[in-house]
Amino acid sequence: LNQKNKRLNTLYKNIHQEIIDQCREGSQKAQFQLYKLYYKAMFNVSLRIVNDQMEAEDVMQEAFLSAFKKIDTYKGEVSFGAWLKRIVVNRSLDCLKKRKVQFEAINERTTEIAESRMDTREVDAKVLKQSIQELSDGYRVVLSLYLIEGYDHEEISQILGISNSASRTQLLRAKNKLREILKGKEIFSYN
Repeated sequence: LNQKNKRLNTLYKNIHQEIIDQCREGSQKAQFQLYKLYYKAMFNVSLRIVNDQMEAEDVMQEAFLSAFKKIDTYKGEVSFGAWLKRIVVNRSLDCLKKRKVQFEAINERTTEIAESRMDTREVDAKVLKQSIQELSDGYRVVLSLYLIEGYDHEEISQILGISNSASRTQLLRAKNKLREILKGKEIFSYN
């Protein structure tokens, strides 16, 4: 499966390839265009992780500067957005590390817990987003990386430097804590 994904990824053609190529040549105009194209989405990625607008702004500046410096290392094996998102995630996690956020290291045997599912009715997105922001940094980061950013546990474990089972357990605990926070709130929208 990984070989198949790698082959598919090497065939990836960016819709903004011309702008990316101009950035490689040092065009500031192209850099600004790329910034405008990706800023909002990348800012939201960072904000979900750092949970602070000013810090997310700082992360964005650092991430884009880093991306423009490293643009020659972008090989087109994944979409440019995915490549940039990885830089944003890493910069966001660096920001959390400066705050001394620790991710739980979990013993392998403690992960033998069956995951339960969230209620499948429509949930008020605003209340849910607000509730996710109330989670501790460790829980919020793993939950965001998994549910919102689409990373799997193997990727999360590599990004955070924790075991695969620690990622699974952290996610399970984050979901349980989120359920706790949501109890008693008007979370369901009725259309």
